[in-house]
Amino acid sequence: MKDFLYPVLTILWKDVLLETRSKDIVVSVAVFALLVIVVFNFAVSPTPQTVTFVAPGILWIAITFGGVLGLNRSFALEKEGGNIHGLMTAPVGRDVIFFGKMLSIFLFMVVVEALIFPVFAVMYNFSLLMPGLIPIALLATLAIATVGTVFSAMAVNTRSREVMMPVLFFPVLVPALVAAVEASASVIQGDGSFTRWLPFLAVFDAIFLVVAPVVFQFVLEE
Repeated sequence: MKDFLYPVLTILWKDVLLETRSKDIVVSVAVFALLVIVVFNFAVSPTPQTVTFVAPGILWIAITFGGVLGLNRSFALEKEGGNIHGLMTAPVGRDVIFFGKMLSIFLFMVVVEALIFPVFAVMYNFSLLMPGLIPIALLATLAIATVGTVFSAMAVNTRSREVMMPVLFFPVLVPALVAAVEASASVIQGDGSFTRWLPFLAVFDAIFLVVAPVVFQFVLEE
């Protein structure tokens, strides 16, 4: 177990150090997500009667589209610096590389969400003191990171990765995205039915945590 965890955490630490120096992913994703939230706020002009219906969709659209930007940059930085070849020649399994990259993307997304959630709550006038939002956010973010790691590694080798990434990524993520929106709406409305969506998100994550590392091995070889 130690032989597996240590290289995974090493890759995670490498990405964290790189991000603290460049701030390339967190800043770009956070700014993009905030811009999406602000634009939707002026475009939709939610009222107290409609905010509980439109706010969850706006929130997860901002997070997901911002996540695509961060996923693209994550593997683009590896390719531009030649680091991807160093990772491939390292004496570790491809699944170790996958989990290291996935955890770093997950961590960066959680940091971004911690920045934009308070702004979102102020703009759409609802309280953040809703414990149900935390497990929803964590499970949905894990889904984004898990699926996104595979497709970002696949798209980085194409000429038009900015186009290919969302084309490949969103169709697979749609079930988790719908569950996140519905669960968030239930929490904001206070009806308590969000608990039925949590097992769905957990099963989605469990499936892709098994499937994604296997697929990632073939993607990385290409």
